[in-house]
Amino acid sequence: MKKLLLLTLVFCLAACQQKPKPEMKMNEISKEYVKLVHEIGLYDKDYVDAYYGPEELKISEDKKEDKFPYDKLFKKAIQLHKEVMELDVSKEEKIVSQRRKFFLKQLTAVKARIEMLNGKKFTFDEEAKYLYDVVPPIHTAEYFNETLNELDKVLPGKGNIQERLAKFKAGFVIPKEKLDAVFTTAIKEGRRRTKEKVKLPENENFKIEYVTGKSWGAYNWYKGNAFSLIQYNTDITSYIDRAIDLACHEGYPGHHVYNGLLETELFKKRGWLEFSIYPLFSPQSVIAEGTANFGIEVSFPGEEKINYEKEVLFPIAGIDPAKADLYYKVSELTGKLNFAGNEAARNYIDGKFTKDEARDWLVKYLLMTPERADTRIRFIEKYGAYVVNYNLGMKMVKDYIKRKGGAADKPEKRWELFIELLSMPVTPTELL
Repeated sequence: MKKLLLLTLVFCLAACQQKPKPEMKMNEISKEYVKLVHEIGLYDKDYVDAYYGPEELKISEDKKEDKFPYDKLFKKAIQLHKEVMELDVSKEEKIVSQRRKFFLKQLTAVKARIEMLNGKKFTFDEEAKYLYDVVPPIHTAEYFNETLNELDKVLPGKGNIQERLAKFKAGFVIPKEKLDAVFTTAIKEGRRRTKEKVKLPENENFKIEYVTGKSWGAYNWYKGNAFSLIQYNTDITSYIDRAIDLACHEGYPGHHVYNGLLETELFKKRGWLEFSIYPLFSPQSVIAEGTANFGIEVSFPGEEKINYEKEVLFPIAGIDPAKADLYYKVSELTGKLNFAGNEAARNYIDGKFTKDEARDWLVKYLLMTPERADTRIRFIEKYGAYVVNYNLGMKMVKDYIKRKGGAADKPEKRWELFIELLSMPVTPTELL
Protein backbone atom coordinates (compact mmCIF):
# COMPACT_ATOMS: atom_id res chain seq x y z
CA MET A 1 0.00 0.00 0.00
CA LYS A 2 2.83 2.39 0.94
CA LYS A 3 4.63 1.50 -2.28
CA LEU A 4 1.49 2.32 -4.29
CA LEU A 5 1.13 5.67 -2.52
CA LEU A 6 4.80 6.47 -3.17
CA LEU A 7 4.45 5.68 -6.86
CA THR A 8 1.35 7.80 -7.05
CA LEU A 9 3.17 10.70 -5.39
CA VAL A 10 6.13 10.37 -7.75
CA PHE A 11 3.77 10.34 -10.74
CA CYS A 12 1.94 13.43 -9.48
CA LEU A 13 5.20 15.31 -8.91
CA ALA A 14 6.40 14.42 -12.39
CA ALA A 15 3.10 15.56 -13.89
CA CYS A 16 3.25 18.83 -11.99
CA GLN A 17 6.76 19.50 -13.31
CA GLN A 18 5.69 19.06 -16.94
CA LYS A 19 5.76 22.21 -19.00
CA PRO A 20 2.37 23.66 -19.92
CA LYS A 21 1.22 23.04 -23.47
CA PRO A 22 2.54 25.67 -25.93
CA GLU A 23 -0.95 26.97 -26.60
CA MET A 24 -1.61 27.46 -22.88
CA LYS A 25 1.75 29.17 -22.45
CA MET A 26 0.97 31.52 -25.33
CA ASN A 27 -2.33 32.32 -23.66
CA GLU A 28 -0.40 33.46 -20.58
CA ILE A 29 2.06 35.48 -22.67
CA SER A 30 -0.78 37.08 -24.63
CA LYS A 31 -2.07 38.79 -21.47
CA GLU A 32 1.29 40.46 -20.94
CA TYR A 33 1.44 41.33 -24.63
CA VAL A 34 -1.93 43.07 -24.51
CA LYS A 35 -0.89 45.09 -21.47
CA LEU A 36 2.40 45.99 -23.14
CA VAL A 37 0.71 47.23 -26.31
CA HIS A 38 -1.70 49.28 -24.20
CA GLU A 39 1.17 50.81 -22.25
CA ILE A 40 2.98 51.77 -25.45
CA GLY A 41 -0.29 53.32 -26.57
CA LEU A 42 -0.08 55.77 -23.67
CA TYR A 43 2.86 57.39 -25.48
CA ASP A 44 1.65 56.90 -29.06
CA LYS A 45 -2.02 57.70 -29.57
CA ASP A 46 -2.09 56.08 -33.02
CA TYR A 47 -0.65 52.78 -31.82
CA VAL A 48 -3.71 50.90 -30.56
CA ASP A 49 -6.00 50.89 -33.59
CA ALA A 50 -8.63 48.64 -32.00
CA TYR A 51 -9.22 46.83 -28.73
CA TYR A 52 -12.16 44.71 -27.68
CA GLY A 53 -10.66 42.52 -24.96
CA PRO A 54 -11.05 42.45 -21.17
CA GLU A 55 -11.20 45.87 -19.52
CA GLU A 56 -8.85 44.75 -16.76
CA LEU A 57 -5.97 44.43 -19.25
CA LYS A 58 -6.14 48.10 -20.24
CA ILE A 59 -3.59 50.52 -18.82
CA SER A 60 -5.15 53.72 -17.49
CA GLU A 61 -3.85 57.17 -18.39
CA ASP A 62 -2.80 57.85 -14.81
CA LYS A 63 -0.13 55.16 -15.24
CA LYS A 64 1.62 57.26 -17.88
CA GLU A 65 5.07 58.33 -16.72
CA ASP A 66 6.59 61.77 -17.27
CA LYS A 67 9.42 60.25 -19.29
CA PHE A 68 9.04 57.48 -21.87
CA PRO A 69 9.97 54.26 -19.96
CA TYR A 70 12.15 52.83 -22.73
CA ASP A 71 14.18 50.37 -20.64
CA LYS A 72 11.13 48.86 -18.96
CA LEU A 73 9.10 48.49 -22.16
CA PHE A 74 11.96 47.24 -24.31
CA LYS A 75 13.04 44.63 -21.75
CA LYS A 76 9.45 43.43 -21.50
CA ALA A 77 9.18 43.08 -25.27
CA ILE A 78 12.46 41.16 -25.44
CA GLN A 79 11.33 38.85 -22.65
CA LEU A 80 7.99 38.06 -24.31
CA HIS A 81 9.69 37.46 -27.67
CA LYS A 82 12.15 35.08 -25.97
CA GLU A 83 9.35 33.17 -24.26
CA VAL A 84 7.44 32.68 -27.52
CA MET A 85 10.61 31.76 -29.38
CA GLU A 86 11.36 28.99 -26.88
CA LEU A 87 7.99 27.30 -27.35
CA ASP A 88 8.12 23.95 -29.14
CA VAL A 89 5.08 23.70 -31.41
CA SER A 90 6.38 20.86 -33.58
CA LYS A 91 3.68 18.50 -32.26
CA GLU A 92 0.86 21.02 -32.30
CA GLU A 93 -1.79 21.57 -34.96
CA LYS A 94 -0.86 23.86 -37.84
CA ILE A 95 -2.85 26.84 -36.62
CA VAL A 96 -0.91 26.87 -33.32
CA SER A 97 2.34 26.97 -35.29
CA GLN A 98 0.93 29.83 -37.36
CA ARG A 99 -0.06 31.59 -34.17
CA ARG A 100 3.51 31.39 -32.89
CA LYS A 101 4.91 32.83 -36.15
CA PHE A 102 2.38 35.64 -36.03
CA PHE A 103 3.17 36.37 -32.39
CA LEU A 104 6.92 36.55 -33.04
CA LYS A 105 6.51 38.96 -35.96
CA GLN A 106 4.17 41.17 -33.94
CA LEU A 107 6.65 41.26 -31.06
CA THR A 108 9.51 42.13 -33.43
CA ALA A 109 7.44 45.11 -34.54
CA VAL A 110 6.68 46.02 -30.92
CA LYS A 111 10.40 46.18 -30.16
CA ALA A 112 11.06 48.36 -33.20
CA ARG A 113 8.22 50.75 -32.35
CA ILE A 114 9.52 51.14 -28.79
CA GLU A 115 12.93 52.06 -30.21
CA MET A 116 11.36 54.58 -32.58
CA LEU A 117 9.41 56.20 -29.75
CA ASN A 118 12.70 56.48 -27.89
CA GLY A 119 14.17 58.46 -30.79
CA LYS A 120 15.84 55.84 -32.96
CA LYS A 121 15.68 56.64 -36.68
CA PHE A 122 15.25 53.81 -39.16
CA THR A 123 15.52 54.14 -42.90
CA PHE A 124 12.33 53.64 -44.90
CA ASP A 125 13.37 50.09 -45.81
CA GLU A 126 14.38 49.24 -42.24
CA GLU A 127 11.09 50.54 -40.92
CA ALA A 128 9.18 48.46 -43.47
CA LYS A 129 11.17 45.37 -42.51
CA TYR A 130 10.99 45.67 -38.72
CA LEU A 131 7.45 46.97 -38.41
CA TYR A 132 5.73 45.27 -41.34
CA ASP A 133 7.86 42.24 -42.24
CA VAL A 134 8.20 43.34 -45.89
CA VAL A 135 10.95 44.43 -48.28
CA PRO A 136 9.57 47.21 -50.50
CA PRO A 137 10.66 47.18 -54.15
CA ILE A 138 12.45 50.20 -55.60
CA HIS A 139 11.08 51.95 -58.69
CA THR A 140 13.01 54.56 -60.61
CA ALA A 141 11.65 57.63 -62.35
CA GLU A 142 11.99 55.80 -65.67
CA TYR A 143 9.46 53.21 -64.50
CA PHE A 144 6.82 55.89 -63.95
CA ASN A 145 7.75 57.89 -67.05
CA GLU A 146 6.59 55.00 -69.24
CA THR A 147 3.09 55.25 -67.78
CA LEU A 148 3.11 59.03 -68.00
CA ASN A 149 3.89 58.75 -71.71
CA GLU A 150 0.91 56.43 -72.18
CA LEU A 151 -1.34 58.84 -70.29
CA ASP A 152 -0.13 61.70 -72.41
CA LYS A 153 -1.42 59.86 -75.47
CA VAL A 154 -4.92 59.09 -74.17
CA LEU A 155 -5.78 62.24 -72.19
CA PRO A 156 -7.75 64.91 -74.06
CA GLY A 157 -5.93 68.12 -74.91
CA LYS A 158 -2.27 69.04 -74.98
CA GLY A 159 0.27 70.43 -72.56
CA ASN A 160 0.70 69.88 -68.82
CA ILE A 161 -0.42 66.34 -68.02
CA GLN A 162 -1.41 67.14 -64.41
CA GLU A 163 -3.69 69.96 -65.52
CA ARG A 164 -5.21 67.86 -68.29
CA LEU A 165 -5.87 64.99 -65.90
CA ALA A 166 -7.50 67.28 -63.34
CA LYS A 167 -9.70 68.89 -66.01
CA PHE A 168 -10.75 65.50 -67.40
CA LYS A 169 -11.51 63.96 -63.99
CA ALA A 170 -13.51 67.00 -62.90
CA GLY A 171 -16.47 65.56 -64.81
CA PHE A 172 -16.48 62.50 -62.55
CA VAL A 173 -16.56 64.16 -59.13
CA ILE A 174 -19.38 63.16 -56.79
CA PRO A 175 -21.17 66.36 -55.66
CA LYS A 176 -20.92 66.73 -51.89
CA GLU A 177 -24.70 66.86 -51.51
CA LYS A 178 -24.94 63.44 -53.19
CA LEU A 179 -21.94 61.82 -51.55
CA ASP A 180 -23.88 60.12 -48.75
CA ALA A 181 -26.42 58.60 -51.16
CA VAL A 182 -23.65 57.29 -53.43
CA PHE A 183 -21.42 55.95 -50.65
CA THR A 184 -24.30 54.37 -48.72
CA THR A 185 -25.48 52.60 -51.88
CA ALA A 186 -21.95 51.36 -52.59
CA ILE A 187 -21.39 50.01 -49.10
CA LYS A 188 -24.77 48.25 -49.07
CA GLU A 189 -23.88 46.52 -52.33
CA GLY A 190 -20.48 45.52 -50.98
CA ARG A 191 -22.20 44.13 -47.90
CA ARG A 192 -24.73 42.18 -49.99
CA ARG A 193 -22.02 40.59 -52.12
CA THR A 194 -19.85 39.76 -49.13
CA LYS A 195 -22.69 38.13 -47.18
CA GLU A 196 -23.27 35.77 -50.10
CA LYS A 197 -19.76 34.37 -49.58
CA VAL A 198 -18.79 35.04 -45.96
CA LYS A 199 -20.55 33.97 -42.78
CA LEU A 200 -20.58 37.22 -40.86
CA PRO A 201 -21.53 37.61 -37.20
CA GLU A 202 -25.31 38.01 -36.99
CA ASN A 203 -25.07 41.29 -35.09
CA GLU A 204 -22.45 42.91 -37.37
CA ASN A 205 -23.14 46.54 -38.24
CA PHE A 206 -21.52 49.88 -38.97
CA LYS A 207 -22.03 53.64 -38.80
CA ILE A 208 -20.82 56.21 -41.34
CA GLU A 209 -19.51 59.65 -40.43
CA TYR A 210 -18.27 62.40 -42.74
CA VAL A 211 -15.26 64.28 -41.37
CA THR A 212 -12.66 66.89 -42.36
CA GLY A 213 -9.11 67.84 -41.41
CA LYS A 214 -7.60 64.35 -41.66
CA SER A 215 -4.43 63.13 -43.38
CA TRP A 216 -6.22 59.99 -44.64
CA GLY A 217 -9.10 59.51 -47.06
CA ALA A 218 -11.21 57.20 -44.91
CA TYR A 219 -10.79 55.17 -41.74
CA ASN A 220 -12.43 52.19 -40.08
CA TRP A 221 -12.54 52.42 -36.30
CA TYR A 222 -13.43 48.89 -35.24
CA LYS A 223 -15.19 48.99 -31.88
CA GLY A 224 -15.60 45.29 -31.18
CA ASN A 225 -18.69 43.10 -31.04
CA ALA A 226 -18.78 43.23 -34.88
CA PHE A 227 -19.38 46.99 -35.02
CA SER A 228 -17.38 49.61 -36.97
CA LEU A 229 -17.38 53.38 -37.20
CA ILE A 230 -16.42 54.28 -40.77
CA GLN A 231 -15.24 57.84 -41.31
CA TYR A 232 -15.04 59.44 -44.75
CA ASN A 233 -12.81 62.51 -45.21
CA THR A 234 -14.70 64.97 -47.41
CA ASP A 235 -11.67 67.26 -47.76
CA ILE A 236 -10.36 64.91 -50.45
CA THR A 237 -12.10 65.06 -53.82
CA SER A 238 -14.46 62.12 -54.24
CA TYR A 239 -14.39 60.65 -57.73
CA ILE A 240 -17.08 58.20 -58.75
CA ASP A 241 -14.88 55.08 -58.57
CA ARG A 242 -13.76 56.05 -55.06
CA ALA A 243 -17.17 55.13 -53.60
CA ILE A 244 -16.90 51.39 -54.22
CA ASP A 245 -13.18 51.39 -53.46
CA LEU A 246 -13.73 52.86 -50.00
CA ALA A 247 -16.92 50.89 -49.38
CA CYS A 248 -15.03 47.65 -49.95
CA HIS A 249 -11.79 48.75 -48.31
CA GLU A 250 -13.23 50.13 -45.08
CA GLY A 251 -16.33 47.95 -44.98
CA TYR A 252 -17.06 44.83 -47.01
CA PRO A 253 -15.06 42.65 -47.43
CA GLY A 254 -12.29 44.87 -46.03
CA HIS A 255 -11.44 46.14 -42.55
CA HIS A 256 -14.88 45.67 -41.00
CA VAL A 257 -15.03 42.03 -42.08
CA TYR A 258 -11.36 41.35 -41.29
CA ASN A 259 -11.65 42.62 -37.72
CA GLY A 260 -15.01 40.93 -37.25
CA LEU A 261 -13.71 37.53 -38.30
CA LEU A 262 -10.53 37.79 -36.20
CA GLU A 263 -12.63 38.73 -33.20
CA THR A 264 -15.06 35.88 -33.76
CA GLU A 265 -12.75 33.09 -34.89
CA LEU A 266 -9.54 33.69 -32.94
CA PHE A 267 -10.43 35.80 -29.91
CA LYS A 268 -13.91 34.62 -28.95
CA LYS A 269 -13.83 31.01 -30.13
CA ARG A 270 -10.20 30.21 -29.27
CA GLY A 271 -9.57 32.72 -26.51
CA TRP A 272 -6.38 34.06 -28.12
CA LEU A 273 -6.06 37.44 -26.44
CA GLU A 274 -3.45 38.84 -28.82
CA PHE A 275 -6.23 39.03 -31.42
CA SER A 276 -8.28 41.32 -29.21
CA ILE A 277 -5.85 44.16 -29.85
CA TYR A 278 -4.54 45.63 -33.09
CA PRO A 279 -1.26 47.57 -32.90
CA LEU A 280 -1.35 49.66 -36.07
CA PHE A 281 2.39 49.64 -36.74
CA SER A 282 2.76 45.90 -37.12
CA PRO A 283 2.80 43.13 -39.77
CA GLN A 284 -0.94 42.71 -39.20
CA SER A 285 -1.42 45.91 -41.20
CA VAL A 286 0.06 44.32 -44.33
CA ILE A 287 -2.67 41.69 -44.24
CA ALA A 288 -5.34 44.22 -43.22
CA GLU A 289 -4.59 46.78 -45.94
CA GLY A 290 -3.66 44.19 -48.57
CA THR A 291 -6.90 42.25 -48.21
CA ALA A 292 -8.93 45.46 -47.96
CA ASN A 293 -7.58 46.67 -51.30
CA PHE A 294 -7.73 43.30 -53.06
CA GLY A 295 -11.21 42.80 -51.64
CA ILE A 296 -12.47 45.36 -54.17
CA GLU A 297 -11.53 43.04 -57.02
CA VAL A 298 -12.76 39.96 -55.17
CA SER A 299 -16.21 41.49 -54.61
CA PHE A 300 -16.49 43.18 -58.01
CA PRO A 301 -14.53 40.94 -60.41
CA GLY A 302 -13.86 41.72 -64.05
CA GLU A 303 -16.16 44.37 -65.46
CA GLU A 304 -18.67 44.13 -62.59
CA LYS A 305 -17.32 47.17 -60.74
CA ILE A 306 -17.37 49.37 -63.84
CA ASN A 307 -20.82 48.16 -64.85
CA TYR A 308 -22.26 48.72 -61.39
CA GLU A 309 -20.83 52.21 -61.23
CA LYS A 310 -22.14 53.15 -64.66
CA GLU A 311 -25.58 51.61 -64.18
CA VAL A 312 -26.24 52.49 -60.53
CA LEU A 313 -23.84 55.05 -59.06
CA PHE A 314 -23.48 57.41 -62.04
CA PRO A 315 -27.22 58.19 -62.08
CA ILE A 316 -27.32 58.73 -58.30
CA ALA A 317 -24.37 61.11 -58.54
CA GLY A 318 -25.81 62.83 -61.58
CA ILE A 319 -22.67 62.14 -63.63
CA ASP A 320 -22.79 61.78 -67.41
CA PRO A 321 -21.42 58.33 -68.37
CA ALA A 322 -20.64 59.40 -71.96
CA LYS A 323 -16.87 59.44 -71.34
CA ALA A 324 -16.86 56.62 -68.78
CA ASP A 325 -14.85 54.19 -70.90
CA LEU A 326 -12.02 56.69 -71.29
CA TYR A 327 -12.24 57.52 -67.59
CA TYR A 328 -11.64 53.89 -66.66
CA LYS A 329 -8.76 53.63 -69.11
CA VAL A 330 -7.19 56.68 -67.50
CA SER A 331 -7.83 55.24 -64.01
CA GLU A 332 -6.13 52.00 -65.01
CA LEU A 333 -3.05 53.90 -66.11
CA THR A 334 -2.90 56.17 -63.07
CA GLY A 335 -3.17 53.06 -60.91
CA LYS A 336 0.19 51.95 -62.31
CA LEU A 337 1.74 55.04 -60.74
CA ASN A 338 0.73 53.95 -57.25
CA PHE A 339 4.22 52.94 -56.13
CA ALA A 340 5.43 56.50 -56.79
CA GLY A 341 4.03 57.35 -53.36
CA ASN A 342 6.38 54.82 -51.79
CA GLU A 343 9.36 56.43 -53.49
CA ALA A 344 8.35 59.85 -52.20
CA ALA A 345 8.10 58.40 -48.69
CA ARG A 346 11.39 56.52 -48.97
CA ASN A 347 13.36 59.56 -50.10
CA TYR A 348 11.65 61.93 -47.66
CA ILE A 349 12.13 59.64 -44.65
CA ASP A 350 15.74 58.91 -45.65
CA GLY A 351 16.50 62.62 -45.95
CA LYS A 352 17.15 62.53 -49.69
CA PHE A 353 14.13 64.73 -50.46
CA THR A 354 13.18 67.97 -48.80
CA LYS A 355 9.47 68.51 -48.19
CA ASP A 356 9.27 70.61 -51.36
CA GLU A 357 11.05 67.92 -53.38
CA ALA A 358 8.71 65.25 -52.02
CA ARG A 359 5.72 67.43 -52.98
CA ASP A 360 7.13 67.98 -56.47
CA TRP A 361 7.65 64.24 -56.91
CA LEU A 362 4.07 63.47 -55.88
CA VAL A 363 2.74 66.13 -58.23
CA LYS A 364 4.82 64.85 -61.14
CA TYR A 365 4.64 61.09 -60.73
CA LEU A 366 1.46 60.54 -58.74
CA LEU A 367 -0.26 63.38 -60.60
CA MET A 368 -1.55 64.96 -57.41
CA THR A 369 -2.52 68.57 -56.97
CA PRO A 370 -0.08 70.43 -54.70
CA GLU A 371 -2.79 70.51 -52.02
CA ARG A 372 -3.37 66.75 -52.23
CA ALA A 373 0.41 66.19 -52.21
CA ASP A 374 0.66 68.18 -48.97
CA THR A 375 -1.99 65.92 -47.43
CA ARG A 376 0.03 62.86 -48.47
CA ILE A 377 3.19 64.34 -46.95
CA ARG A 378 1.35 64.89 -43.67
CA PHE A 379 0.37 61.22 -43.82
CA ILE A 380 4.00 60.20 -44.38
CA GLU A 381 5.16 62.39 -41.51
CA LYS A 382 2.64 60.79 -39.19
CA TYR A 383 2.62 57.17 -40.36
CA GLY A 384 6.04 56.73 -41.99
CA ALA A 385 6.55 53.56 -44.02
CA TYR A 386 2.93 52.51 -43.43
CA VAL A 387 2.28 53.49 -47.07
CA VAL A 388 3.75 50.15 -48.24
CA ASN A 389 0.85 48.24 -46.74
CA TYR A 390 -1.63 49.52 -49.32
CA ASN A 391 0.10 48.76 -52.61
CA LEU A 392 2.72 46.16 -51.70
CA GLY A 393 0.26 44.51 -49.32
CA MET A 394 -2.33 44.23 -52.06
CA LYS A 395 0.21 42.83 -54.53
CA MET A 396 1.37 40.22 -52.02
CA VAL A 397 -2.20 39.15 -51.20
CA LYS A 398 -3.22 39.02 -54.87
CA ASP A 399 -0.12 37.07 -55.93
CA TYR A 400 -0.52 34.62 -53.04
CA ILE A 401 -4.17 33.91 -53.81
CA LYS A 402 -3.47 33.51 -57.51
CA ARG A 403 -0.53 31.20 -56.82
CA LYS A 404 -2.76 29.04 -54.60
CA GLY A 405 -5.32 28.61 -57.35
CA GLY A 406 -7.54 31.66 -56.79
CA ALA A 407 -7.21 33.22 -60.22
CA ALA A 408 -9.91 35.49 -61.63
CA ASP A 409 -11.55 32.58 -63.46
CA LYS A 410 -11.83 30.61 -60.19
CA PRO A 411 -14.02 32.97 -58.10
CA GLU A 412 -15.08 30.38 -55.51
CA LYS A 413 -11.48 29.36 -54.82
CA ARG A 414 -10.49 33.01 -54.71
CA TRP A 415 -13.14 33.71 -52.05
CA GLU A 416 -12.10 30.62 -50.07
CA LEU A 417 -8.48 31.75 -49.90
CA PHE A 418 -9.45 35.33 -49.23
CA ILE A 419 -11.64 34.34 -46.26
CA GLU A 420 -8.79 32.21 -44.92
CA LEU A 421 -6.51 35.27 -44.87
CA LEU A 422 -9.18 37.25 -43.03
CA SER A 423 -9.71 34.72 -40.27
CA MET A 424 -6.33 33.05 -39.65
CA PRO A 425 -3.04 34.16 -38.04
CA VAL A 426 -1.03 35.00 -41.16
CA THR A 427 2.28 36.85 -41.50
CA PRO A 428 3.46 38.73 -44.61
CA THR A 429 6.39 36.37 -45.19
CA GLU A 430 3.93 33.48 -45.42
CA LEU A 431 2.46 35.14 -48.51
CA LEU A 432 5.75 34.85 -50.40
